[in-house]
Amino acid sequence: MTEQNQKLEQASAFTLETREDGVAIVTMDVVGESMNTLKVEFAAQIENVLQQINADKSIKGVVVISGKRNSFVAGADISMLAACQSAEDAESIAAGGQAMFQRIEDMPQTFVAAIHGPALGGGLELALACHYRVCSDSDKTQLGLPEVQLGLLPGSGGTQRLPKLISVQQAMKMMLTGASVRAKQALKYGIVDDMVPETILLDVAIELAKKSKPKRVKPKLDLMGKFLEQTPVGRNLMFSQARKQTASKTQGNYPSPNLIIDCIETGLKQGMKKGLQVEARNFGQLVMTAESASLRSLFFATTEMKKETGVQGVAPAKLAKIGVLGGGLMGGGIAFVTATKAGLPARIKDIRSEGIANAIKYSYDLLNKKVKRRFMSKSHMQKQLALLTGTVDYSGYADVDVVIEAVFEDLGLKQQMVAEIEQNCAEHTIFASNTSSIPIGQIAAKAARPEQVIGLHYFSPVDKMPLAEVIAHETTSDLTISTTVDLAKRQGKTPIVVKDGAGFYVNRILAPYMNQAAELILSGEPIEQIDKALVKFGFPVGPIKLLDEVGIDVGTKIIPILQAQFGDRFSAPEAFGKVLADERKGKKNKKGFYLYTGKKPGKTVDESIYSLLGITPSAKTSQAQMAERCVLTMLNEAAMCLDEGVIRNARDGDIGAIFGIGFPPFLGGPFRYMHSLGIDHVVARLEHYQGLYGDKFAPARCLKNMQASGSSFY
Repeated sequence: MTEQNQKLEQASAFTLETREDGVAIVTMDVVGESMNTLKVEFAAQIENVLQQINADKSIKGVVVISGKRNSFVAGADISMLAACQSAEDAESIAAGGQAMFQRIEDMPQTFVAAIHGPALGGGLELALACHYRVCSDSDKTQLGLPEVQLGLLPGSGGTQRLPKLISVQQAMKMMLTGASVRAKQALKYGIVDDMVPETILLDVAIELAKKSKPKRVKPKLDLMGKFLEQTPVGRNLMFSQARKQTASKTQGNYPSPNLIIDCIETGLKQGMKKGLQVEARNFGQLVMTAESASLRSLFFATTEMKKETGVQGVAPAKLAKIGVLGGGLMGGGIAFVTATKAGLPARIKDIRSEGIANAIKYSYDLLNKKVKRRFMSKSHMQKQLALLTGTVDYSGYADVDVVIEAVFEDLGLKQQMVAEIEQNCAEHTIFASNTSSIPIGQIAAKAARPEQVIGLHYFSPVDKMPLAEVIAHETTSDLTISTTVDLAKRQGKTPIVVKDGAGFYVNRILAPYMNQAAELILSGEPIEQIDKALVKFGFPVGPIKLLDEVGIDVGTKIIPILQAQFGDRFSAPEAFGKVLADERKGKKNKKGFYLYTGKKPGKTVDESIYSLLGITPSAKTSQAQMAERCVLTMLNEAAMCLDEGVIRNARDGDIGAIFGIGFPPFLGGPFRYMHSLGIDHVVARLEHYQGLYGDKFAPARCLKNMQASGSSFY
């Protein structure tokens, strides 16, 4: 270890400043890091600061504030959990955090947390241990306990202190979803005592520190709230319902939500001391689960990706203005994330003024919802909307840096768009196609500057789906790749760089999965049973429901393209042609595999589909077998993609599948799942189905090679 590193390690993350008015300022500033995170070794540093405070009798109040410009405390450093060899090891980490925060709560001085920026996980638990909390009204300020997203629970008193402070139902909702709240919500719920401009945050916190400790009074509850939270019968009902709803949402695949409910219920019924014991014990158990290990690996992978450029050593070009071709749902969504996330002007071109109006209204509707919910001011909304402009010709396109094309899936049309952009834009302008299926090399085939043509494939709805595929064809330049990756990141996306080819990565691995679901229907398996099987496995929706949602016409359009490049393993059942011939497009024209009329649209199967296909539904296969049959083809195709260099590594393949098509996060992605199953098992099961259903299940060459060498993906 170098002398400089030794100094960094020895430097305390906490400094104490005493003032003449009896208030001390404790500033947390972790050396060498952009955001504060809590580490096990800080316990001794905090104890040292608390001893100094107790030794100085002039100190009556203490303000805890961050030395970082835009964050309070982003949470605990979860990398320390990797060293845990047992549940007891992890339990002791939680118990240590609990003791540290209990020490703060028990201090005779009045402690105030002054929060600006994220106060998440252990950061919020630190704030909850203080006697008052005041936060800035900044958009950067958010408070939450997101541990459930890592397969964990708040382990330093969060499951006990938050339900004591605010409505139990609201506290439980925050912990079970992991969703954070903005400053205004935090004030409304009673998490913070005041919300002020950042410029006076410290001043207000100092005044609060001069006060006596508050007598806590929960925010007022309505009649039903009082019944549910303040009566034994109501509490039993509340926790019973919470467990039922959790089981429905998680399908039993995630252990942490139930253990969170156990912690909260124990604390309310048996007191905080017992609640903390259960919290630490449950935390220890969760750290050692496979689900948490997978979710933590996903967290580290996405964090690592945020630091990477598209091409190592090639910096992205500066961007000042973006063009969007097409004012449909995709174009409107792309314009929205460009203006609101990236903060860049977006110039929308459509052949009709109505298309432009619809695209701008798309953004208006999303932003107006935030204004109505008081998540955003009207002036802020207007500022973001001002970044959106439209044109029916190419006026305003001369200075555009990147043009994102979102027109119909037609090769000739897309090639025409490339030619028009090269004629009407600057020489440096990048043309990024949002095609979901057409190889980028074909789109660039007639380009004068093919090195500036690239694929940028978003997923619908663009404002919600986190993935973007960046597709480079053979002559795409490194600068184009790095600049496009940078733009996608600025738009709030997690981009993966993939090689050009039919279906790219995500749609290519999705197609065989969907084909197997179609084969199951034609074998007579009831549609709702197929969908239930894959939801039980961990997908957010079943494959048939997904086809209805995406559009049956759109979903099946890619199959011939894939079949042309990869052969018969992508052939779809011929009988499915009858579905399209019957004008069944799914949800969008209210005619698909499910019914879209009546009280519960999209919930009931349209029984006429069976007579159309000439089958009589009869359940013969178990849910586990149906799920295995569909998923194995996806795993096999993912392995082929890695072997062919379509994706750069297994990590990108896992992130792409989870963020693009909802592959179960608790399994860590296709490659981590194969790794956990064991390559021998994966090959054996593929060969089993190959014997039953043919060569569509023939194991990928790389899987056979890995089996022979005893290697794996991780």
